[in-house]
Amino acid sequence: MLGRFVLFLGCLLTAGLLGWWLDTHWPGGYAVPVGLVLAASIWVLFDSARAGKFLNWLRLGGGAEGGSVSGFWGDITTRVRRALRERERQTLECQARLHDFLSALQVSPNGVMLLDGEARIEWCNQTSAAHFGLDLQRDLMQTIGNLVREPGFAAYLAKGDFGSTLTMPGRDSSPTRPVTLSVQLHPYGDGRKLLLSRDITVLEQAEAMRRDFVANVSHEIRTPLTVLAGFVETLQTLRLEDSERQQYLALMSQQAERMQTLVSDLLTLSKLEGSAPPGVDAQVSVPNLMRQLETDALALSQVMGEPGVTDHHFVFDCGFDGFLAGTTSELLSAMGNLVSNAVRYTPAGGDITVRVRQRADGCVVFSVADTGPGIAAEHLGRLTERFYRVDRSRSRETGGTGLGLAIVKHVAQRHGAVLAIESTVGKGSLFSLVFPVQRVVSGAAGGAHTARVNPSVPLDGPWIDVVAKPGLQ
Repeated sequence: MLGRFVLFLGCLLTAGLLGWWLDTHWPGGYAVPVGLVLAASIWVLFDSARAGKFLNWLRLGGGAEGGSVSGFWGDITTRVRRALRERERQTLECQARLHDFLSALQVSPNGVMLLDGEARIEWCNQTSAAHFGLDLQRDLMQTIGNLVREPGFAAYLAKGDFGSTLTMPGRDSSPTRPVTLSVQLHPYGDGRKLLLSRDITVLEQAEAMRRDFVANVSHEIRTPLTVLAGFVETLQTLRLEDSERQQYLALMSQQAERMQTLVSDLLTLSKLEGSAPPGVDAQVSVPNLMRQLETDALALSQVMGEPGVTDHHFVFDCGFDGFLAGTTSELLSAMGNLVSNAVRYTPAGGDITVRVRQRADGCVVFSVADTGPGIAAEHLGRLTERFYRVDRSRSRETGGTGLGLAIVKHVAQRHGAVLAIESTVGKGSLFSLVFPVQRVVSGAAGGAHTARVNPSVPLDGPWIDVVAKPGLQ
């Protein structure tokens, strides 16, 4: 600033000396004032030109080039350029932070949508777009009420009370594959709203399964308890013959055993779900498993039929003389449930074939085929649900708890196996457990165990090769 003032005084002094010199040659007294005015005008024009250059530089955006390079305006240019660079740096930092923030919202498992004061979509992430079936390019700045036609959501939006969440079906929801969303609006800023959405389908299904489980357990236990209570009351109030008393006590024992079996299966499921998967150190002999399954199946068939008479035609064909890495009790429980189901649901005189073989890819397949009534296709996907029964009345007649296939599913998952089910109504069913090659330990060759209980069933009958399928959920 001092240099600018000195320059101005220098211009005036120069103009004054020039006017004095001119006045000595052309007397009149006007030369000095005219010279001073002329010098001041020249200085003002020069300074204005530099100021104009500075303003034009600002008008063009204040880039790195341009502006004054020296003097007062040069100093201002330098300071403005420094301020612009700092502002640009801060802007880039803010943009980077905004980009990181939006990227974080983009990968969020929950839907995030920003609405303006008129409920138009300003921004939303991919999850939100999927929840509501939106096109991120086409639907921006469209009113959310025009895009989401769910009546419950429209009423929620119009009500204006956003203190609670709304549960509504998702855009891709269908009767066979329901999708449930939990959404809530949060007002912010000048009339704007934040719309959060969350897929709670799994939670809803888990809650429904919990309710069904409690209801089913209560129902399954209530029935035998009611029978027991009735017999106890009868024994307490009536005088009965010894034969009648023994008959009632036998029925009471049967109901108590039914409850004991139910509790045992529930404890088995709880143990399977709460423990770590079995390792590969312990090995289970497959021929020994087959011998145990054969003994149990014959005993069950005799119990269900006439005393001392086998009620079914069995074939136990162990074509793999080796070991499976796993837990003996779990494998025996899973395989035993498949065999016992075949015995329970196959009519008297029916054929039951239990086979083990090793496929070309090294996997071991355990299968149980029966000639029972078969299962309709619409039931196959739910067979492994707890307490699910195709025919409830027949299931209770056979003494089943409705937990057997659920146990089979959990054991299969813990051993890395796949449960495959094929059935034809009126012809029978085929249940197979496919164990991966990592669980297979080969034994001595040629030690296959084959047991044939009824000679009318050929050992070389047709084998149904089951392709590995996803485990039923």
